[in-house]
Amino acid sequence: VAYIRMGNRVNVQDGACVHVTYETGPTNIEDDVSIGHNATVHACTIRRGALIGMGATVLDDADIGEGAIVAAGALVLQGTKIGPHEIWGGVPAKFIKKTRPDQAESFAAHYVGYSKWYLEEDKKE
Repeated sequence: VAYIRMGNRVNVQDGACVHVTYETGPTNIEDDVSIGHNATVHACTIRRGALIGMGATVLDDADIGEGAIVAAGALVLQGTKIGPHEIWGGVPAKFIKKTRPDQAESFAAHYVGYSKWYLEEDKKE
């Protein structure tokens, strides 16, 4: 079975599924990626700082660029290449517009902040 490799500060939310294909299709998720609730990522590459929206599906051999955003409910078809700092949405997903590079950084920082808050709450119990 192919492997799943996750970077640092990856946020996989409730109900999300990270999957591979047998032998030939690993999933690589780089640092500071957020994968929204009920999203499915399958045998693909998600580059640093990208955001996969709630309920989105990313299929085999797709490559999601650094800081890119896949909109909620989008379907990224097999082999699709999404460039850095692009927003894609729809079924099937299509290019919508470019993002600002600082947008992806704010997503990652937001979830790192949440982790600190949860740790502090645990200490109170």
